[in-house]
Amino acid sequence: MPPAQPKPARSLKRPSRSAPKLQQPANTPVDPPARDDEDRYPDLGVPPMISDHWKALEDSATLLETRYADRDDVFVGSGLTIHYVDGSEDRAIQPDVFVSFGSPNRSRRVWLAWEEGKFPDFVLEVASKSTYRRDERERRAIYERLGVAEYWQFDPTGEYLNPILQGRRLNAAGTYALLPLTTTPEGGLRGVSEVIALHICAEGPRLRLFDPATGKFLLNHQEEHRGRLAAEAEVEQLKRQLASR
Repeated sequence: MPPAQPKPARSLKRPSRSAPKLQQPANTPVDPPARDDEDRYPDLGVPPMISDHWKALEDSATLLETRYADRDDVFVGSGLTIHYVDGSEDRAIQPDVFVSFGSPNRSRRVWLAWEEGKFPDFVLEVASKSTYRRDERERRAIYERLGVAEYWQFDPTGEYLNPILQGRRLNAAGTYALLPLTTTPEGGLRGVSEVIALHICAEGPRLRLFDPATGKFLLNHQEEHRGRLAAEAEVEQLKRQLASR
């Protein structure tokens, strides 16, 4: 489990080197926010994206949702708008994928940090032509000030980030430190996320999640389907072999 994070202030200036760190709210159980509060704060909507971007985002979100499906205290968000200053509708950010531990696993229209009692623990941004500059500067500074324990970036096209996979973790000083990557035998990149206890692997345009506890990759729907078909074919072949004896 990630370490407890500090409590947020009620206001936040735009990111700058001299701006104070926005503290994490106390992680205490809260009732779901009133519907009129959620309606007041806008959803930023989903920006247009190319197929590689969408595939990486969809796979990551689906794999993490499946991984924590049995946990009532873990929420996985994808494209969900996070409002982080009460009373300021424009103080908002929309991560591609995020994970928050200690948060009820329920449906939300938007994420209101002061109602939730915390900020996400893990954020993944998938780079695109329209977002990569903001991901590198503005968003990274915001996530750092919000106390997001790990911030990962992935570029499925290889056009915007070098290397295409980058991970950062908050250090003791509360600033992001770049995480080391290793090169896989297949030529991909692999980094270790302590927050979600997985290895994050970049294989060309694909982003895969490897579970060191099982020694296996998490499978998306297509991979699971192919696995079932292969298993069924193997069973049928075994039946035919037994019948021919």
